[in-house]
Amino acid sequence: MKVVQFAQFGVPHEVATVVDVPEPGVPATGEVAVELLCSPINPADLLLLAGNYGHRPTLPARGGLEGVGRVTVLGAGVSQLAVGDRVLLPGGCWAERMVAAAAGMFPLPADAPSEQLAMLTVNPPTAWGLLHDYVTLTPGEWVIQNAANSGVGTNLVVLARRLGLRTISVVRREEAGASLRALGGDVVLVDGPDLAERARLAVGAGKLRLGVDAVGGEATARLGAALDNHGVVVNYGLLSGQNPQLAGRELVFRGVSLAGFWLVHWFGRHDRGEIARVYGRLAGLLADGSIAVPVEARYPLSRAREALLHAAREGRGGKVLIVPDTTPAT
Repeated sequence: MKVVQFAQFGVPHEVATVVDVPEPGVPATGEVAVELLCSPINPADLLLLAGNYGHRPTLPARGGLEGVGRVTVLGAGVSQLAVGDRVLLPGGCWAERMVAAAAGMFPLPADAPSEQLAMLTVNPPTAWGLLHDYVTLTPGEWVIQNAANSGVGTNLVVLARRLGLRTISVVRREEAGASLRALGGDVVLVDGPDLAERARLAVGAGKLRLGVDAVGGEATARLGAALDNHGVVVNYGLLSGQNPQLAGRELVFRGVSLAGFWLVHWFGRHDRGEIARVYGRLAGLLADGSIAVPVEARYPLSRAREALLHAAREGRGGKVLIVPDTTPAT
């Protein structure tokens, strides 16, 4: 069977290779065999292959931090799943088939599309954690975020609206704003040196205490300048390749602070029951179509290097997905 692996760190589409490996075998007690249905390429996947993620796996390693698969065989002692159920896949899921521990797996909603379920593990709970774990917000307050048309950003707009919050979505191009407004985004602003002034004008007398940053560099500073005194900027990505920055005026004289979000730490801060409740709620939003991330292209696993090159492009209009070779590419 085919898998995507890398034996060194570097430019993602250059270090990733598609290789043939032996079949995974029969699942042992507490395990299941699953077949890949769909997996998105996230910025974190690119960082992993480049060696810049939060941890470096032992090489050679398989790519793919999240995805959805179908259960084909149950190991002994697995009672919460049935053959044919779709489940979220663990890391290293860029493989046609795999055997994995069943602990923590649960059947996904039957009426939700696999492509959207494949993006449930990372982006929706990231948006949830960003909104809940740093500032206690009340209905009517504002949140400002950059890279707002990203997977996390679109999820955050939807979740914020359901919480009664208002959003300022910062984008790089005006044409990216239409889809965010369609999701219920209140204000869309194109990033620029005067972002803070325009954001404050949009908020008026409202409260703006949370900024969500996926870019880093001076973009972080612009969010910090827009916040109320003692506001918090939470960074979860470095799309600019630069470290987050905050001006001394914001840090010292206005008490604005900078925090970091990594989903791995979010899992560590919450017990399994709470995590299950969050995922259950998010899966329901995927099933009813409230959360949906645009898809720009689908590549069969055997063309993973092309998929990685595509995913690294700037100005994409949606996610790039890896699918089985039997699924038509687009």
